[in-house]
Amino acid sequence: LPNLLFYGPPGTGKTSTILAAARELYGPELFRQRVLELNASDERGIQVIREKVKAFAQLTASGSRSDGKACPPFKIVILDEADSMTSAAQAALRRTMEKESKTTRFCLICNYISRIIEPLTSRCSKFRFKPLSDKIQQQRLLDVSEKENVKISSEAISYLVKVSEGDLRKAITFLQSATRLMGGKEITEKIVTEIAGVIPKETTDGLLSACQSGSFEKLETVAKNLINEGYAVGQLVNQLHDIVVESEDFSDKQKSIIVEKLAEVDKCLADGADEYLQLMSLCALVMQQLTQN
Repeated sequence: LPNLLFYGPPGTGKTSTILAAARELYGPELFRQRVLELNASDERGIQVIREKVKAFAQLTASGSRSDGKACPPFKIVILDEADSMTSAAQAALRRTMEKESKTTRFCLICNYISRIIEPLTSRCSKFRFKPLSDKIQQQRLLDVSEKENVKISSEAISYLVKVSEGDLRKAITFLQSATRLMGGKEITEKIVTEIAGVIPKETTDGLLSACQSGSFEKLETVAKNLINEGYAVGQLVNQLHDIVVESEDFSDKQKSIIVEKLAEVDKCLADGADEYLQLMSLCALVMQQLTQN
């Protein structure tokens, strides 16, 4: 087993994979002694890497299990969310990784490989976890629903898959919330929409037609209603992006201007700007684009 580096979007099974592999290798008894898992919430500064990880790595491990099966003579250190470690702490790992290679293997897990320093990536074999395919997600959600006796329509399942965008963990969480909310009744697409905070098509259409009307008062009312309904503008930005890109009603030039504005609004929202003002600024630009021809 080489040192491993797993990277990819959240909810695609990176941590589960290495934990499953470790359980397979060591069995339930040895698992505790042989695996050291450090998460982003644990301390992982230079000091910890130098002391805790090094101390764990220097212990030798035997090659036999109590149930007589063979097991590898090394331990595994799992560093979850490795991209949130400082580069100094990552640098402190370099030497330990090589020096202790007889007794210890490292598995780094992260969302963004670009945040892991080059010397570490070159010491690991890299595995990219891509967002899960719709078919796999549907299968898994059906499995879960069956085992938990959840009644759910097939439209609702495919809609769950759509809103979770390849993140199975998110899909399962939505399913769980929906089940709690329904209390044993069948889960429908409408319920999933509500739980996922997706903005219904009528609302987005209403917003766009207000932009098309060219009346600022009308637009203001629609925007206020949208905020008062409790919809997140960040979610609206994502949905509008898809609508605009796939729409036939906009020219390419209009699309590029609107999408650039969407990016700007997204950045402002991430920095904590006021949702209502950003929404108005976005809609005003869409209105300008729609009404000037």
